[in-house]
Amino acid sequence: MSTRIAFLKGHGTENDFVIVPDPENSLDLPPAAVAALCDRRAGIGGDGLLHVVRSAAHPEAAGMAAEAEWFMDYRNGDGSVAEMCGNGVRVFARYLQRAGHVTEGDLTVATRGGVKSVHLAKNGDVTVGMGRALLPGGEVTVRVGERSWPATHVNMGNPHAVAFVEDLAHAGDLRTAPPVGPDGAYPDGVNVEFVVDRGPRHVALRVHERGSGETRSCGTGACAVAVAAARRDAADPSATGTPATYTVDVPGGTLVITERSDGEIEMTGPAVIVAEGEIDPAWLENAVR
Repeated sequence: MSTRIAFLKGHGTENDFVIVPDPENSLDLPPAAVAALCDRRAGIGGDGLLHVVRSAAHPEAAGMAAEAEWFMDYRNGDGSVAEMCGNGVRVFARYLQRAGHVTEGDLTVATRGGVKSVHLAKNGDVTVGMGRALLPGGEVTVRVGERSWPATHVNMGNPHAVAFVEDLAHAGDLRTAPPVGPDGAYPDGVNVEFVVDRGPRHVALRVHERGSGETRSCGTGACAVAVAAARRDAADPSATGTPATYTVDVPGGTLVITERSDGEIEMTGPAVIVAEGEIDPAWLENAVR
């Protein structure tokens, strides 16, 4: 790495990201480099990294280039690859707007979880079409210490185990992944949400994101929670024919999730760019040795 590398820092309901613009996919970002950049003490710090690439320039996204010009090559804070990140898509879209690649209104973003529709509103909120949830079924149990709860398996392009609890403190510190059974239920790991009720169609969550630990927010997790709550509340839109909207409080703010009667899910929330600068390539090279 002989030249300096541009970066930005942004967040969506305090789920924060290092943003690395790389339209032609010319940067080598191995897991160790991503982990170093996301390190909160020795690096820039973030729950994950948004690698901004033109779809046509990335082998994983070239097949989506006709539908979406830009690909969100998302990495978890430990450097591992993830299929989707709902808060990340909103921040990704805000970056594209800031950089002049898009304007207010509608756009599409390619992700490993498919092409996502995005709307940049004049009031600053960003709405993302998150696709349909899959509910594979099967019994899943989440355990923290001596407590355990049945959980709902919801897939939003990435896997979630949603447990309704009496108190969010029962989730523990969430620095490490809570055990989820049975063994083998999630061979690639799972995001675990602990949920309490705040009022009618209003819930709050804490989440352990695989590869990142506890985060201040999780967009796909908020969607998974809304879907699980709708099924629990006998408000499944496919059965009632009426959209179900839930307000989901996360530690970093509030998201609004709507599941339409056709199964499509929309998530609305803020997205903020807070800083920009340059990465010293010599530091990065030393960090990954």
